[in-house]
Amino acid sequence: MLSKIAIRFLRAATPLVVLLTLVMGARIARADNVDTLIKQLGDSSDKVRLAAALNLAKAGEEKAILPLAKSLLNDSDKNVRGAAAVALGKIIKEHPSTKYKSLATANLKTAAANDSSDFVKTQASNALSTIGAGGGTTTQPTGGGGAGGIYVNVGPMSSKTTSSKNDKLRALMVKTAQKTLGKVAPSMQTSWPSGTPNKGDLAKKGMSGFYVDGTLTTLDVKTSGGGATISCKVSMLLADFPDKSVFGFLNGGASVTASSSASDQELASEDCVTAVIENLITSKIVPTIKSKVP
Repeated sequence: MLSKIAIRFLRAATPLVVLLTLVMGARIARADNVDTLIKQLGDSSDKVRLAAALNLAKAGEEKAILPLAKSLLNDSDKNVRGAAAVALGKIIKEHPSTKYKSLATANLKTAAANDSSDFVKTQASNALSTIGAGGGTTTQPTGGGGAGGIYVNVGPMSSKTTSSKNDKLRALMVKTAQKTLGKVAPSMQTSWPSGTPNKGDLAKKGMSGFYVDGTLTTLDVKTSGGGATISCKVSMLLADFPDKSVFGFLNGGASVTASSSASDQELASEDCVTAVIENLITSKIVPTIKSKVP
């Protein structure tokens, strides 16, 4: 969810750390919590504002539309503005007859055309499409590597944790990476008709190849009182394909709250891992790939 970064910053010796804190978790619905989240959109901490916008999207309450529309145009942090755009698209889709739709649509169009962040422009345009208002001006990958464009091979992912759900989490990581790439970079191809292409296959179509893989390095559950906090960390690499010459290492982490229920904690663990993968793909990997291709 960040702006385009130069390759020189992607060094193994100095891995990038993306901190995404989902304070309220994935199951927010009560009106009092929504009012609190709306107030947090004005907090001095960008992390608190980001968490508020993310959780207002999950809550789906109509009363959050106006505050989110304000944050979309006025917040100083591009991550918060992007989250506000996503939230607006989701909430308006759930409340298509809302009286606030016109104002929110106008703000989304303004952001899609004029925001200083390409990420925010993309999220605003996606939100406009979601609510059936048409897309704005976005910055999407334009292909590269000749007329063929870009092919991204997503690796099998791995885990260093002791969780009994590792196989499920690895599958979730792969699915999330592929889905996020398809959403934020639809011109990048993640599948191949004959299976996996080799260098000759890519050359014939004039395509540039990249490889993305990740490792779940930490998954901790800390219980306190009647609830729990789930923390996760993911390390991802970015390489050329098919040579797999690594040129980027990235790390991301998140924390999600849950109840004392084992099933709720399992869902929160999945939310945590999903949030980190989505963040790294959107904010780091896609912009880096775009910067590598002429």
